[in-house]
Amino acid sequence: MMMFKFSLPVLAFCLAAITSCNNASDQASNTSDSSANDSSSKEQSAQIPDRKDFQDNIDGKKTDLFILKNANGMTAAITNYGGRIVSLLVPDKNGKLTDVVVGFSSVKDYANSTESYFGATIGRVGNRIANGKFTIDGKQYTLFTNNGRNTLHGGKKGFQAVVWDATQPNDTTLELRYLSKDMEEGFPGNLNVKVTYSLTADNGFKCEYEATTDKKTVVNLTNHAFFNLNGEGSGTINNHVLQINADKYNPVDSTLIPTGKLEPVAGTPFDFTKPSPIGARIEENNQQLKYGKGYDHNFVLNAGSGLRHAATAVGDQSGIQMDVFTEEPGLQFYGGNFMQGKNTFKAGKKDDFRTAFCLETQHFPDAPNQPSFPSIILAPGKTYHTTSVFKFSVNK
Repeated sequence: MMMFKFSLPVLAFCLAAITSCNNASDQASNTSDSSANDSSSKEQSAQIPDRKDFQDNIDGKKTDLFILKNANGMTAAITNYGGRIVSLLVPDKNGKLTDVVVGFSSVKDYANSTESYFGATIGRVGNRIANGKFTIDGKQYTLFTNNGRNTLHGGKKGFQAVVWDATQPNDTTLELRYLSKDMEEGFPGNLNVKVTYSLTADNGFKCEYEATTDKKTVVNLTNHAFFNLNGEGSGTINNHVLQINADKYNPVDSTLIPTGKLEPVAGTPFDFTKPSPIGARIEENNQQLKYGKGYDHNFVLNAGSGLRHAATAVGDQSGIQMDVFTEEPGLQFYGGNFMQGKNTFKAGKKDDFRTAFCLETQHFPDAPNQPSFPSIILAPGKTYHTTSVFKFSVNK
């Protein structure tokens, strides 16, 4: 299993480059964030929200907040509304517990947010399906188009907007179940889904996805956690150092649908094969960056089998390192380009432009319409099963 090593010289070079990669809006955000945060954030560890603010009723089902904690003190707060990671507390370089997942302090805030996907479990099909249509065995299915002319993350009411049945068998594990009925959002088949979120002994957040169907259908499940490894509300993520184990990526058209090609990252702003600050090349004159308003692309992970190392990110201020492992062939890197400062996070800060990023383990976007991509078709009698792990440590 390949592991990326962030040596001190490499990190020093990356952090030195940071000052040149911020745009004006990031600098303004940093200034206001740091001045407001300095005194309080250094004195106390992050706290999880109050459970009672998640105990409600949506669509006739009870919502709640479930707390997972391992022996090291790593803590996760998850609500069954949308299967969302609300908080994820891990120690920084000084041992202070830091909330590395942005989110809200109540279930009502999630239900009313202008951004639908903060921390959510995504399905039936994560990412985009071109023109909201796909065909299985000669039959065309039409979906709700909620992203321009395309379908995004399952349609109008994807898995992020449903209440899951939750069971907590022990202190470190939460099981979520949901039956997506035949033709829900236009997808065929009754799909029985089980998602297990757990904390490992070595500070990993483990995501296990399972599904079965009674008709041929398409499935591509993931989690849409928005990360800031310096802590929620700490400002821009453009200074985070990122490495992705991918020599190729999927270029897209103007609606962010893959062209079908697998293009080399070498010589482009998409080359994260070596550690680089996220924002170092984000303002380059590159058509793909213009289409995504920054990074919002699938990276084709280098070949391997089983659970393999996909990416590493390091918070420039906190020293928190996140290593991503997955059985999936792709990784969607989204740099928070559509965050607009319209919602208020748990810590009281707004969801400002590029103050969080996502690394979504997945099959490729628009896979049902791209025969050359790995298939996401699930047939009756088969079980969809995939695992991803987000492992946290400290890079001092």
